[in-house]
Amino acid sequence: MPEVTDEDFVEEVLGARLPVLVEFTADWCPPCRQMGPVLSALAAEEGERLKVVQLNVDDNPLTTNAYKVLSMPTFMVFRDGEPVRSMVGARPKRRLLAELSEVL
Repeated sequence: MPEVTDEDFVEEVLGARLPVLVEFTADWCPPCRQMGPVLSALAAEEGERLKVVQLNVDDNPLTTNAYKVLSMPTFMVFRDGEPVRSMVGARPKRRLLAELSEVL
């Protein structure tokens, strides 16, 4: 899963031509680890329509604070440089796809 940082967030997420799903994650977060296979499958299946990346909240406090992320995992969808959807907590792929269908 590609990772983004405070340094490349603007270019990789806000400047992306596709919508971007960002998982705000942490190494110490068990539900975040559970989402790894779900996000990998989603990236493989929806790669033509959606870019999927992770941002480690402990290593990237500027971006984490800018978007007021308090719980992990938090998923944010960015389109045209703006956040258009935010979801908190682990979820099955089917539910995540249903929630994403509203913004893709």
